[in-house]
Formats: sequence, C-alpha cells, structure tokens
Amino acid sequence: MSASITVVGLGSGDPDRLTLGSLKRLQEAEERYVRTKDHPVVTWLEKTGVAFQSFDEVYEAKDDFPSVYEEIAVRLLDRAKEGTEGNSIVYAVPGHPMVAEATVKLLRERCPQEGIALTIIGGESFLDEAFVQLGFDPIEGFQLLDSSAISGERIDPQQHLLIGQVYDQLTASEVKLGLMDVYPDDYPVTVGHALGVEGQEEIHRVPLFELDRVQGYGNLSLVYVPASDNEALRIRSFQRLHEIVTILRSPGGCPWDREQTHESIRKNLIEETYEVLETIDDDDPDHMREELGDLLLQIMLHSQMEEELGTFTVYDVIRELNEKLLYRHPHVFGSLSAEDAEAALNNWEAMKAEEKRRKGIEPEKLSALSGVPRDLPALMKAYKLQKKAAKAGFDWEGIEGVWDKLQEEIAELKEAVQEQHDASVQELELGDVLFSVVNAARFIGADPEQALSRTISKFVRRFHYVEQRLSEQGKTTGESTLAEMDELWEEAKQNEQI
Repeated sequence: MSASITVVGLGSGDPDRLTLGSLKRLQEAEERYVRTKDHPVVTWLEKTGVAFQSFDEVYEAKDDFPSVYEEIAVRLLDRAKEGTEGNSIVYAVPGHPMVAEATVKLLRERCPQEGIALTIIGGESFLDEAFVQLGFDPIEGFQLLDSSAISGERIDPQQHLLIGQVYDQLTASEVKLGLMDVYPDDYPVTVGHALGVEGQEEIHRVPLFELDRVQGYGNLSLVYVPASDNEALRIRSFQRLHEIVTILRSPGGCPWDREQTHESIRKNLIEETYEVLETIDDDDPDHMREELGDLLLQIMLHSQMEEELGTFTVYDVIRELNEKLLYRHPHVFGSLSAEDAEAALNNWEAMKAEEKRRKGIEPEKLSALSGVPRDLPALMKAYKLQKKAAKAGFDWEGIEGVWDKLQEEIAELKEAVQEQHDASVQELELGDVLFSVVNAARFIGADPEQALSRTISKFVRRFHYVEQRLSEQGKTTGESTLAEMDELWEEAKQNEQI
C-alpha cells in the first residue's frame, strides 16, 4: 500500500496534554487536514507554524452531520489516492480518534477496501477530563451517548450518563426532553464546557428543566447525569419488571406466586385477555393501560416458570418475536414491496409458509384447516375455519346459498325440539344453526364475535334502563309484569334512536 492516512487525536483541548509523538507527527507532515479549526489545540499549533486545511466549509454546505462526515471521508480517501509515493496525509480530530468520531469510523471501514493504509494515534478524550472534573469512576458503570440518541429505552438510570455532541441550546433542549422521559424535571445534571482547557472551562450544575437555559454550548460541551438507585427512576423499565417477577417467584418471595404452575394460572391468562378486550370495547385508555399490564404479568409469570427450569427466558420470547416480525415483514425490513394491506398479508402468509418449511414441515401437505387454535371461543373458531375452507375453494357461490342453508338448519332445529329428540341431538342442531349464522356473517363482511358482543352490550344497556325506570316507580323486575317491562324496553329503544 503506497497511499496512507494517519489520524491524530488533538486531545480534549489543552495544548499541554498533546503528546510529544503526536506533535512530531503533525510537525513533520507534508499535508495536514483538521475536521474543524474550532479547537484550542489547533489555534495553538497554527501559532507555532503548524498550519491545517480544515473542513469547516463542509459543515456550512451540508444539511446534516451524517452528510458532513460522509463528505469529509470521501475527500480524504480521494486525496490519499491522488498523493505521491510515500506521502502520508495527516488528519487531526478533536479528542481521541476512537471516541465519538464518525469520520474515523468511516475511514476504518473504507481504507482497507481502497487499499489505503490507516494509522491511528490516540489522544486524550473528553472522557478522561470528565472522569476527573465530574468525580465518578467509570467502573461503577456509565453510558456514553450522542445527543441525537437520547431516548428512554436506551437510558439506565443506575449508571452514570455522559452525553456528547451537545453543540447548542437547541440540541440541549432536545436532550432535556429525552431525559425527562426517565428523570424528574428537577433531577440534578451537570453541563461541562471545555473541560480541562485553561481559561475556557465552565461547569454548571442545574436542575434538568434548566438544561437548555445554560449559555455557552459548543463543540467542547457535554452533559453529565449522575447515577441513581432511586426506585422511581427504574419503575418504567422492562428490566425492573423482570427483577420483580423473579423475586416474587424466589424462595424469599410471595408464597402464592411461588406455588403457581402453568396449569393453575391458565384461566388467569384467559380472564386478563378478556378484560383487555373490554377496555377496547369501552374505548377506555386509562383502564386499558392497567389491564394490559395485568396481561403482561401473565406472560412474565409463564416465562419465569420456564426460566427456572432453564428452558427459556422472557428475553428469548422477545428475541423470537422480533425475529418473526422482521422476517414476516419483508416489505418493511427487506426488499419486497406491498402497496396495500392485502399485499402485506400475502407477504406475511408466504413467510409463515417458508418458516414451516425451514422447520421440516411441508405446508402443502397440511390440512387446509390447520393453524386454528384449538381453544379459541367457538364463534371465533367457526369463523376462522370457514375462512380457511373458503380459501381452499369450499364455499357457497353467493349469499343465497347461505340463506337456504340457514333456513334448512332452523327447520331441523325446530323439528328436533318439537319431536322432543334427545338433548344432545337438539344441541347439535342448534350448533348447525349457529355455524350457518357465522357463514352469513362472513359473507356480509362482519366479525360474528364482534357482532354478538355489540348486541350483548345493547341488551345490557337496555335492561339497565328498564331496571332504572322501574326503580324510579318504586318497583323491581320481580314485582313487574312482562308487559310493563316490555313497554320500558321499547322506550329504551326509542331513546337510543333519539
């Protein structure tokens, strides 16, 4: 390799911290570039006669930082390939080249592909000075995040948090909003400007809500959020939920939770599911939030039982779900396309079939009715089975056939009742009627489960109206005639229409 690039770290900002080796490399270089001249060490070096070509104009020409870093990397690579034999380009960056330096990351990826030798000479990063000035040991656990990557799911409040690239008050405002997803508004934070640079260093300790009111943000600014074991800060995290459920099932936990098995709480899973459905029907988001939590607890408990056996953990459940979502949405995460919901569903079904093949199952050899859960409510199960049968070509040509079949089944039910056939026969005939009604629902594009639920709600609402009106008259349903209740029932219907 004849072409080469040497990256030199300029340190955190104090010229006294620049190593002798870095200074010699900079002085001896024939061609020097610097990402930005907005750094105290660059100012000092140029006063000593070490001049640079900067990329500051790229910042002004581009609309976002990724475009800036891409342009700088491309220019450096092109210049290295154009250089003379043995000529090494020196590229200087603030801090340490391997800490929060996107251009160096791009060079590391592309130099080997371009046949360009890359040498990296370290420097003191802003982290070194931060540990000293802010007074915490990184071995206690700390996170380093870019200001553009602040979100609640990425933050662990039990660890110290350093946020770099806080260039201005607008960026500080965005950081503040991201932190407020986890921390209270008055949580103490520290803003550091030019840490370790004599005459420029500033340290401001403020409550979180004042973060964007601090003056002086620039290229050498950072934000520090101290670690905390406060339970209130962790209560939103999935990790804390996992810990709580683990403790409940542990020998020192809750005796009731510890004794439960998959079988003993099976009914709880069903009940909690229906309670969630009730909040959906009621359009009650506050209650829905609570009930979804109860349903999630059932998932956590079942997963914890398997974790104790060593079969899988809830994180394995999450991993498998993520893999499935990514795989079954090739129109979102892959190369396929889907112009509408039907196309997206076709992709989903195709990927499901492929998953079966990978497991050694041949979808074409399975029954057309396979894949319907055994324990679904009967009305829902009938609907799904009929849809699968129709997809296989076993269906009425039009709804007239459905009406004929429904009338036939009603007649057979009447006959079974009138002739006092065995109760099991009458029950079977009633099932045939219901199955035919489901067919009618499918043909008119209605969900039979939802349709019946709406009718039940309507019945309950009207019956409550009857009870209330009777109560106003000093009566109960037991003290009223059917005619009186029927009259109030019709009144309830009229009021609904109004």
